[in-house]
Amino acid sequence: MKYMIASDIHGSEFYCKKLVEAYKAEKADRLILLGDILYHGPRNDLPEGYAPKRVIEILNAMKGEILCVRGNCDTEVDQMVLGFPILADYAIITAGERLVYLTHGHNFNEKNLPPLQNGDILLHGHTHVPKCMEHESYVYLNPGSVSIPKENSWHGYMLLENGRFIWKDFEGKEMLTYDAQ
Repeated sequence: MKYMIASDIHGSEFYCKKLVEAYKAEKADRLILLGDILYHGPRNDLPEGYAPKRVIEILNAMKGEILCVRGNCDTEVDQMVLGFPILADYAIITAGERLVYLTHGHNFNEKNLPPLQNGDILLHGHTHVPKCMEHESYVYLNPGSVSIPKENSWHGYMLLENGRFIWKDFEGKEMLTYDAQ
């Protein structure tokens, strides 16, 4: 299975379209969204092409392909307009033999770990900064932000296939890789 993993769309129709174009070009099987889908949040400027109603239409058209966790900007009213579940605090997938704990990052993160075992992977968005950090007992990964990258990072996403994580920008350039095998 090939997953595309993205976070922090924040209502940008412009970058949501780029994400969906990349999803189709990558021929991914599922799109995993790590929260903050529609609202830009009080600490962020409006992203380019801010149009949450259009983001709703774009994502609802592919609702059967999306796995999502709740971000700090996602609420029950957002769930009322989105046709796929968005309010789970976490989800779990595997990368080879390793457990991948998916969450947004505002609750569980490097400073407040979820129940991880040795070798597990903590994967979250929230910071808008792509990361790959190997700790003594776990690995922390972050895909960065689709629409509002921070700390001079890029607009982009992450792929997971055959235990390998690849960060890409929207031009398709590989920016980082991590082999979980």
